[in-house]
Order: sequence, then structure tokens, then C-alpha cells
Amino acid sequence: MKSRWEHVLYGEFADRRTLLSGLTLEQVTAIPSAQSHSIYDELWHAALWQTIMVDRDEELYERTWQAGSRYPERPPTDLTEWTALVEDFLAGLDRALAWTTSPEKLNAEVNPGETMADILYGLAVHNAYHLGKIVALRQAMNAWPQ
Repeated sequence: MKSRWEHVLYGEFADRRTLLSGLTLEQVTAIPSAQSHSIYDELWHAALWQTIMVDRDEELYERTWQAGSRYPERPPTDLTEWTALVEDFLAGLDRALAWTTSPEKLNAEVNPGETMADILYGLAVHNAYHLGKIVALRQAMNAWPQ
């Protein structure tokens, strides 16, 4: 049985690895409309925010997020880049879960009035939003397993 935090971070819906597998380079880079991002863009964005939050990386936050780099500047050139991004995202989930191993870690005040537990709940919602967009993109291009 999953712990409460595994449930929050790994979610109610499709397994993260399954959700991100079985895609071609063309599928992960497709942009179906002017208003949307690609699957790669969505995961890149989620992985960046996850790294900033989980690793408490203020320098990365300043260098990227605050500078306006919230989506990649270019698409991947091969599936190796996509696979590396997927692995980075999944490893970030594992690092997030490591914060949940003790009440002291969860209750650590990481920003004024904000604990690591608060950060992790916010991260779970952020990830769910972007992973949901990835599912919708996959469904729109008939790349979602039946």
C-alpha cells in the first residue's frame, strides 16, 4: 500500500513512467495549436520547477524561472534527450519522496511561513496539471494507450 506522500506525489492517475513512455520524437515535439506546448515542453517545464522546489535550488530559480526561461528554447534533437528528461523527472519524484521520511524534514520551514510539506503539496498539484496536459496531448494525437 502506498504511503500518503507516495499517493500525493505519484498520483491517482496513470503511472508516471507509463504516461511518459512509448512516444516518438515526432510525438513529443508536436505542437498541435498556437496556444499549446509540446509534450516535451510540458515535461521540461514540470521537471525544471520540480528540481527548483525539491532541491531548494535558488540559483537555478534565479537563472531560469526569474529570467523568464520557463519552457525550453528548442525541441530535443533525438529521443535520447527525451529519455534523459523523463529519467530526470522521475528521479526528481524520488528526491521529493525522500523529503517525506521524517516529520522534521516535512516541517522544516524553507521559506518564511512555508514548510517543505507545503512545497510538496504545491509540487504535486503543479505536476498533476502538466501531466494532465501531456495526457490530453497524447489523446489528441491518438498516442494514448487504450
